[in-house]
Amino acid sequence: MEEKQKQKKNQINIELREEVAQGTYANLAIITHSTSEFVLDFVRVMPGVTKADVKSRIILTPEHAKRLLHALKDNVEKFESVHGKIKEPEPGGNPAMPMNFGGPAAQA
Repeated sequence: MEEKQKQKKNQINIELREEVAQGTYANLAIITHSTSEFVLDFVRVMPGVTKADVKSRIILTPEHAKRLLHALKDNVEKFESVHGKIKEPEPGGNPAMPMNFGGPAAQA
């Protein structure tokens, strides 16, 4: 009984509001850091558009950034064990996102 009360005391009630639950799509992340924080800017880049706005900014302590790194690594490994290896750009290739997103060129 005492163990259950201890667990309940250490729990955090996390709420996910509907407008947040729908998420925000981003296809580019820009990461910067200082001695005390990591800043993750999530951007949506659209084909043929030369300007893109930051859709979300997350600021983390270095310790939380490292926890996020490990959590992402763990989740990518779990994903790949079910769905297969995630394709990466060729070594020495251009890591920048192609502005046509790899689809066919538009024609009029």
